[in-house]
Amino acid sequence: MFFNAQRSGKIPKHNNVSWRGSSGLSDGKGKQGSFYKDLVGGYYDAGDAIKFHFPASFAMTMLSWSVIEYSAKYEAAGELNHVKELIKWGSDYFLKTFNSSADTIDRIVAQVGLGDTSGGSTTPNDHYCWMRPEDIDYERPVTECSSCSDLAAEMAAALASASIVFKDNKAYSQKLVHGAKTLFKFAREQRGRYSASGSEAAIFYNSTSYWDEFIWGGAWLYYATGNNTYLQLATMPGLAKHAGAFWGGPDYGVLSWDNKLAGAQLLLSRLRLFLSPGYPYEEILRTFHNQTSIIMCSYLPIFTKFNRTKGGMIELNHGRPQPLQYTVNAAFLATLYSDYLEAADTPGWYCGPNFYSTDVLRDFAKTQIDYILGKNPRKMSYIVGFGNHYPKHVHHRGASIPKNKIRYNCKGGWKWRDTSKPNPNTLVGAMVAGPDRHDGFHDVRTNYNYTEPTIAGNAGLVAALVALSGDKTTGIDKNTIFSAVPPMFPTPPPPPAPWKP
Repeated sequence: MFFNAQRSGKIPKHNNVSWRGSSGLSDGKGKQGSFYKDLVGGYYDAGDAIKFHFPASFAMTMLSWSVIEYSAKYEAAGELNHVKELIKWGSDYFLKTFNSSADTIDRIVAQVGLGDTSGGSTTPNDHYCWMRPEDIDYERPVTECSSCSDLAAEMAAALASASIVFKDNKAYSQKLVHGAKTLFKFAREQRGRYSASGSEAAIFYNSTSYWDEFIWGGAWLYYATGNNTYLQLATMPGLAKHAGAFWGGPDYGVLSWDNKLAGAQLLLSRLRLFLSPGYPYEEILRTFHNQTSIIMCSYLPIFTKFNRTKGGMIELNHGRPQPLQYTVNAAFLATLYSDYLEAADTPGWYCGPNFYSTDVLRDFAKTQIDYILGKNPRKMSYIVGFGNHYPKHVHHRGASIPKNKIRYNCKGGWKWRDTSKPNPNTLVGAMVAGPDRHDGFHDVRTNYNYTEPTIAGNAGLVAALVALSGDKTTGIDKNTIFSAVPPMFPTPPPPPAPWKP
């Protein structure tokens, strides 16, 4: 439901969020000679109306991954068509952000709208103004980028994974694969970080490197196409080394919109567990598999790699604000890995000399998700609309301004931002940024470090919830992800004809 509330563009009739309407209908229009026609659609990132394509692509990749692994569970929950529709909404939009019919491109769109208010700037933009997206009348500039490997490779991952979700719709699936290939080629040829200094992205969604996206994007393109060159690339030891695969570091094992290494290693361990391609990939895949095992060990309370709050929440970002987005991603990876092991008839894995059963991983994931759902010292659910006690002052423009036929202008909305009254609209399903390292939480609209939800965080939440839903006998879908992958070994020749004397 949160994704429904974040939709930009022309809202479909059955969107089910009564207080949202169509918005951003002139995004990207009216610029002569640009490589895009219009940029209507997609999702707003968080409480504002900016479309940041880097975290948005990661959000879509996570949703697609969860659908590919757990479509039966989505089906059982009656949500399969809904989630596919959300993925399509994102994918259709990404196809507008570059020349998706071309084989070679030299630029893509990185962002629509601006949010920089540093230096006391009072130019109306998405962070200075507090308006419902439907009422925005200021200009929404388009940020283009011509050397942005991380963004292009992440968007390639989003389109490639979506192409597997929609593999039964041949024409659409092929369109997505073609776009993904074009983006990935651009990512590899025009090297650079999309958030180089001086860009807005550097303030809000700064990317630390593009090596992890190369592995992640390459792995998804391999699954989507079966083309070995992508697998060769994704398993290059040099790439892994640059991405930090062989080096610990404080954030090792933390999957986020910025660093996909932990996800990529698990995604490639999947190949080793179920298809074991052997030489020349075995050595690096074994390394990725080992690294994944180590990451899973680091999530367990027995090991002290990460602190926990008194209430039991794992501090994957070491006490910095907005922790829940990292927690849900770890819960998803842990549950998925335990399901991989089950599907491979393996009862558990080793941490040093000790053997741990897959149940330990599920328990870790469950305790973390239970914490978010209300089993915490504040007895508070961090998901809006769930439980009896949840955040009522979510940092979100649309939810905080009543839909009352009155149009509040840029500053006119400030009174809604600053009031201590609860939001007039319930942002159902939104997971807020989360508590601090003392399990404390301030339900204050102006403090986005506590109360702002994001689509990247919510995608991980949806993935973790669907993975943990049902019983573990349902497990993962072993084969769909491999449907484009050719058989690993040539089929043996037929036996000779029976000998006749």
